[in-house]
Amino acid sequence: MTETIHNVDHAEISKFEELASRWWDPHSEFKTLHDINPLRLDYIERGAGGLADKRILDVGCGGGILSESMALRGAQVTGIDMGAMPLRVAELHTLESGVEVDYRRVTVETLSEEQPGSFDVVTCMEMLEHVPHPASVVDACARLVRPGGKVFFSTLNRNPKAFLMAVIGAEYVMGMLPRGTHDYARFIRPSELDAWIRPTELRTVDLMGMTYQPLTRTYRLDPRNLDVNYLVTCVREPHA
Repeated sequence: MTETIHNVDHAEISKFEELASRWWDPHSEFKTLHDINPLRLDYIERGAGGLADKRILDVGCGGGILSESMALRGAQVTGIDMGAMPLRVAELHTLESGVEVDYRRVTVETLSEEQPGSFDVVTCMEMLEHVPHPASVVDACARLVRPGGKVFFSTLNRNPKAFLMAVIGAEYVMGMLPRGTHDYARFIRPSELDAWIRPTELRTVDLMGMTYQPLTRTYRLDPRNLDVNYLVTCVREPHA
């Protein structure tokens, strides 16, 4: 496969590079990531049948919040991102925390050529809506996981409710995220994500919604509500 250098949006990367120094501040612009991390971590651990001793790739790892959490549960984690500053912050944080994570600045497509079928688990959280060609990322994730391994995606649905809550509400009314964090046109309907999954060797085994309760300011998982944030679990067919 040809190197997909065009699947990097430098404007999107610069947004997160400007904020990178505050990545590990739970009261900063990344508060939402800190708040949802326990939910997504537990979801991944359950779906993977445990994380201990598994080789895991975290695609679009940013400053390493999820990567470190998985490593703390006994996984051997590689985190990749194309943002130099978030990766630097992630590396510096491992020096403070003592948690071992291997961080690399490389595209998922390039890594899929270098290390096909090398990981027990691949995670790609809140990343697909920030690249020009998300289908290319899905395909690369499918090639990176070993037969029988699991791939986890999370992203934002595209509908009026998601626009009101994730863009207008979260960015402009409640100030939960920096303005301009999301481009609504890049939000992904579950049917679209499924259409990118089906041509690969992956099979979807679970869909889970994540909802926000404004009164209690808490998040919870809800399989009946995929309206805004949702997670997908896939397995690479063992016979592939």
